[in-house]
Amino acid sequence: MKKYFIILGALQSFTALGAIPAGLGYLLDTSGEKMGVTTELLANSPLDSFLLPGLFLLIVNGIANALGAYLSFTGKKFSGHLGIVLGILLSLWIIIQVAWISLSSFLQPLFLIIGIVNVFLGWKIVKNNLTVIR
Repeated sequence: MKKYFIILGALQSFTALGAIPAGLGYLLDTSGEKMGVTTELLANSPLDSFLLPGLFLLIVNGIANALGAYLSFTGKKFSGHLGIVLGILLSLWIIIQVAWISLSSFLQPLFLIIGIVNVFLGWKIVKNNLTVIR
């Protein structure tokens, strides 16, 4: 069962390591130009800047996943629950992103798969009432 915690923690770490710099980048320049995009990308969305996507990337996909990775690697009680929630949020993030800006990168399906795997691993941890890595 230890493998569920390790894999979940690794996926959460990977997500956080990508999201934190991207989130900061969009917050430092909400036009997106320094990140290589323009607000024209948001034309089919209700957004007019990258402020909200930057905040979501930094806080939810970044910091929360870093916390989730810590909980997973240490086998804490709520790591499975947080894995489910963060997996659902990551999956929804990607689905909404593709709906609004279209499929534009191999990273979108990759992170959708990671989100789904997070939900599955979190569910396995919760279902088996796993709390401590032994």
